[in-house]
Amino acid sequence: IQLIPRLYDATEGEVLIDGTNIKQLDINTLRSQMGFVTQTATIFSGSLGTNLRMGNKDADMNQLNEATEKAQALEFIAEYDDYYNHETQQKGSNLSGGQKQRVSIARALIKDPAILLFDDCLSAVDTETEEEILSNLHRISQNKTTVIVSHRVSSAKNADKIIILEEGRVIQQGTHNELVNTPGYYKELYLKQRTEKEI
Repeated sequence: IQLIPRLYDATEGEVLIDGTNIKQLDINTLRSQMGFVTQTATIFSGSLGTNLRMGNKDADMNQLNEATEKAQALEFIAEYDDYYNHETQQKGSNLSGGQKQRVSIARALIKDPAILLFDDCLSAVDTETEEEILSNLHRISQNKTTVIVSHRVSSAKNADKIIILEEGRVIQQGTHNELVNTPGYYKELYLKQRTEKEI
């Protein structure tokens, strides 16, 4: 996923966006069209508001509320007396892992980019919160390109295309319905995670 915003350049093959090799695009223009949420959420010292406005420095209160609500962050932010002025310590040390991930997702949504990249960024949230966020993302993503990297079937099941990678190679691809009805890694993972959820 780090090839898409050119954190690394492909040494073989090419990455195309709308048929254009991304190496031909200005890197700042390319990245300005992307909202990238990493597995390890990056939170800076300052406040919740300053962290969120890194996605859009001109975001008003309505935009902040809308994005944090979609990212399921508004619920815990509203518990603070100082709301978006609440202090964030270096690396978000005063926030839980799930809170940091939700703030990072909200920051990407405030940017309103054409491409959303989510790199296993729901790993620290509970299943119910994950379902709410994914439901919101499904609606938001109707007019966007969205790439989600996850080890959870629940995060992938509504994707237009699911790609299973092993050692950097594609071993399966298709829709959720196609893959759960095909012997292989995805079906095994689905059955295992469904059993764990029932337990």
